Amino acid sequence: MAEDVGTRPYHHGDLRGALLAEGMRLLTTRDADALSLREVARAVGVSATSVYRHFPDKQALMTALAREGIARLGAEQQVAAVAAGGGTAGFAATGRVYIRFALENPALFRLIFASPVLGEPGDPNRKDSEAGLLLQAHAAALGREQGRDAHVQAIRSWSLVHGLAMLMLDGQIPADLDFADSLLGQAPV
Repeated sequence: MAEDVGTRPYHHGDLRGALLAEGMRLLTTRDADALSLREVARAVGVSATSVYRHFPDKQALMTALAREGIARLGAEQQVAAVAAGGGTAGFAATGRVYIRFALENPALFRLIFASPVLGEPGDPNRKDSEAGLLLQAHAAALGREQGRDAHVQAIRSWSLVHGLAMLMLDGQIPADLDFADSLLGQAPV
């Protein structure tokens, strides 16, 4: 659409979806802290009060964006695991996708892991994401294969890819997927 939607009234019918899409787009240009409900509303072409019908406050929008982000990450990991043929190769592929996703979506990635969307471990209201379920399933399979505790394997694997992703995002090591691949190939992901 070539027109500036901020100058036209909103008529799409799925305002919540449009707000989420615009929030995702804006996260490609700035950090979540710099995002405002008013800015998202203006970009979609609605009044700021219209946003409150779907998101009572900024935290609700941020949580919805984080949920959408973790769902996208999980879907991409699932595709990569299947394409790699499952097993250990599939597990390593999910790690590569995790790091790539972080590098391609830094603000969204940081939002996902800084938000309450994942919930506290042991929280009865916690809802596991596809990314989390993939991690648990792969860690359980690798744990059985190597005689390791599945929970410990899951934490070890997540720590490795999350640590690499954060070190790269923070400029502590080069953002180099080939380097990450070499590390993932050497470690029991």
